[in-house]
Amino acid sequence: MLKGKRIMLRAAEPEDLDLMYLIENDTALWNYGSANVPYSMYSLRRFIEQTGNDINTDGQVRLVIALNDNRDAIGFVDLQNYDLRHRRAEVGIVILPEWQQQGLGCEVLSVLSRYAHQHLFIHQLYAFVSAGNPAAQALFSKAGYNRTATLPHWLRNGEEWQDAMLYQKLL
Repeated sequence: MLKGKRIMLRAAEPEDLDLMYLIENDTALWNYGSANVPYSMYSLRRFIEQTGNDINTDGQVRLVIALNDNRDAIGFVDLQNYDLRHRRAEVGIVILPEWQQQGLGCEVLSVLSRYAHQHLFIHQLYAFVSAGNPAAQALFSKAGYNRTATLPHWLRNGEEWQDAMLYQKLL
């Protein structure tokens, strides 16, 4: 099992559908990723049902961040844009606001790194972090990622362009 002291990472279950719907359709989060359209319950249900959680087949893995003590889901962490040849994957993480600023994100990234290295044989994890998201910048830095580049005008936030910081971690 993929466990830390306070959290576990597990495959998505049908009961996670409401949380996935809430997060995927939160327009405030769209500024930090590439999504810009709402997802239907139907399409998210199909995603949960059809994903094999096999990074080699799907090119991505989405894991539920759940609390160890009661298995309640508090967010998601993704490995996406998996590159088999170069053994790297992009990391995306979202934790519900009421669970942020408690050190859980760092624990999630630690468990994810161990899993990626030991079981998926990934050599490098990376994340693009908006210049307008200092909390995420602090999280990736604390989790041992190095900021290696700034990509000017990489992300669009409404009518405004923001730089993205590239964070990398060699495993």
